[in-house]
Amino acid sequence: MLKIISAVFDQEFGQSCNTALLGGAAEPVYLPSDADNSRNRLFFREDYVSSALHEIAHWCIAGAERRKIEDFGYWYHPDGRTDQQQRVFEAAEVKPQALEWMFSIACGQRFLLSVDNLNGDGSLDRNFAQAVVDQALAWCEEGALPRRAEQFLSRLARSCNIAKATDPAHYQLTNLA
Repeated sequence: MLKIISAVFDQEFGQSCNTALLGGAAEPVYLPSDADNSRNRLFFREDYVSSALHEIAHWCIAGAERRKIEDFGYWYHPDGRTDQQQRVFEAAEVKPQALEWMFSIACGQRFLLSVDNLNGDGSLDRNFAQAVVDQALAWCEEGALPRRAEQFLSRLARSCNIAKATDPAHYQLTNLA
């Protein structure tokens, strides 16, 4: 599956956005081009499909100015966040995780909602889960996906022969693991 995801990303954005999708990283990160690297680099963790889709989601959402900044200028508190830090994290993750879910549907992969706080209490906040569901449904029903997200989703679904990646029936709270 990673070969298909990488090929679709490269075909859609490799040249037009001067961006390479690269696996094998110990930690995911986005690095804009610099004096030593002529291309923007979007690294996903090891060989995990979910990491690739999640990083692509962040990239699709990031505007032109954010794509000039390492890791799109996001802050990141490591595992063991306080409840307040976790709520801030979750608020920033609603759109990327909704988009990752849509990409997962488009390529027939299982999606797991992530609280990304293994040293915290690790429990899934129902409000966060519902916000992700609501965002995915809004994009399905309104058809207002970010432009690059729509482009990637459409091409990925065609490449994987998934006809209805934007069918709202996919995006129910009960479907979240």
